[in-house]
Amino acid sequence: MKHLLACVLIVLVPAGVEAASCAGTVYLTIDTGNMQPADEMASVLKKHDIKATFFLANEKTTRGDTSLDPSWTAFWKARADEGHAFGSHTWRHWVFRRDAGTEKVSYVPAGATSGETLDAAGVCAELKAPEIAFRKMTGRGFDGIWRAPGGKLTPNATQFAKSCGFDHVPWTAAGFSGDELPSEKFPSDALIKTQIRTIKDGDILLWHLGIWSRKDPLYLRLDELVSGLKAKGLCFAPITEHARWKK
Repeated sequence: MKHLLACVLIVLVPAGVEAASCAGTVYLTIDTGNMQPADEMASVLKKHDIKATFFLANEKTTRGDTSLDPSWTAFWKARADEGHAFGSHTWRHWVFRRDAGTEKVSYVPAGATSGETLDAAGVCAELKAPEIAFRKMTGRGFDGIWRAPGGKLTPNATQFAKSCGFDHVPWTAAGFSGDELPSEKFPSDALIKTQIRTIKDGDILLWHLGIWSRKDPLYLRLDELVSGLKAKGLCFAPITEHARWKK
């Protein structure tokens, strides 16, 4: 009788049932920022056992260092060991403003009108520098993906990045968290409720590891968002499992 019961239980709970219950899959992507909420956001990922995709730039942090300083080795090594995906967000986190002829692109600090003009080699150096730092800290490289700061692209920037093995990952409209918007105009309650209602299968979500300007930090609601989307039957996967980026 005990053997029969065990067989029945195996039939009722087959392997892979959790994956089969997904009503769809969404892709949580997280760009670097001031890093103040980094540990708390990582805890949410661990709590829900979900894999995200991180895009790394060497940004100033609330600790007074930068996000790819060796002092962040323990943080990035832990994320790599957890099995997340990783891509470049450029080294300086400047903006690709416009193409300069057919062989160069204007690359400027955020909010500025002038900066530098990069050729293909210069763009590739900007994209590879975060990977070099990350590899030193974790022993692994990136996944052949990148995200332009602000999502701002030009034809040359896109082409140059592809020439050195980086495919660009945008985000979808419903997946835009709004964590960089002013909380006075975009309250956290409204942002989270809208996302839980509108995010659907295939959406790419955009969050940051800390935003300097927002007074009511949205990262405090990440757990609520993940729980709400899971309640809708949505599962999470790194962007490398998206059909477009599968190698």
